[in-house]
Amino acid sequence: MKRSVIKAMALGLGLTGLGGAALAQDFPEKPVEYIIPFGPGGESDISARLQQPFFKDKFGQDLVISYKEGGGGAVGWSQLNTMADDGYTIMGVNLPHIVIQPAQKDVGYTTDGLVPVYWFHYTPDAIVVRADSDFQTLQDLIDYAKENPGKLTLSGSGKGTANHLAQVNFDQLAEITTTYVPFKGTGAAVQALLGNQVMAEWGYTTVGSQQGDQVRLLAVAMEERHPLFPDVPTFKELGFDLVGGAYRGIAVPDGVSEETRQAWSEMIGEINADPDFQKKMLDGGFALIDVPYGDMQGWIDERRDQYLSAAKEAGILN
Repeated sequence: MKRSVIKAMALGLGLTGLGGAALAQDFPEKPVEYIIPFGPGGESDISARLQQPFFKDKFGQDLVISYKEGGGGAVGWSQLNTMADDGYTIMGVNLPHIVIQPAQKDVGYTTDGLVPVYWFHYTPDAIVVRADSDFQTLQDLIDYAKENPGKLTLSGSGKGTANHLAQVNFDQLAEITTTYVPFKGTGAAVQALLGNQVMAEWGYTTVGSQQGDQVRLLAVAMEERHPLFPDVPTFKELGFDLVGGAYRGIAVPDGVSEETRQAWSEMIGEINADPDFQKKMLDGGFALIDVPYGDMQGWIDERRDQYLSAAKEAGILN
């Protein structure tokens, strides 16, 4: 049954035709376009499709998924603020992408120019090896890297991504030197690992859920162990203060009203709180977070300096 999420009140002060009467409107009243700024099949698309039936069940309208790929998300994000601002167009948004990209060059948008309304999950960084790898533990990998500086190769999804920044941070924490080999997307990085082109991968917990017994996770960048991998330690357990990954949320055009921004925050939060949705996400290797609209700016600012520092260390920023 459709639930009214917001009653948008227009008091009509100075507005022609309202005569001081209040106009109440249920939201949403029609299908919503949910734009993924990447191609189909990736983690952003998977999580959006998991949200779809829950949105329909709770709010009575369809989330219609479309794609606007290019530039690692930049093509979509650069156009977001030109789109309809009635609340019926939303777009997936990712960190660290929206911090790193504008810092590198003019990509048609700025970090502060985007309007995220909720961050709902992340794919935790993880070091992944093939099931037949000699690296049985994270310490095995560290020992090899110390004995062979620069010879340990790890694939990852692109430059300046969560994978790349994790590699930079971990090398500093573990006092090792490894070689990061960027590929175009997680899928290509996984295939490089499985095809013996690299010795390990800076991937995500989702790689473990998708590849099953072909791979082994050595550590995950979470506060606590992932329930899908109860035997895999966190980096923090092993003495390395590394928590993070690729964060995903929902953004709206900057012309959307404060009331509608808050409505979207509440709707996505309600989906995130659903036990059935949580199980589907965890089974897929995702990790849930809840950052509502009211906490947005502080949460992003807290991560911005860390991302930019790691990007400079990686040589992708001056």
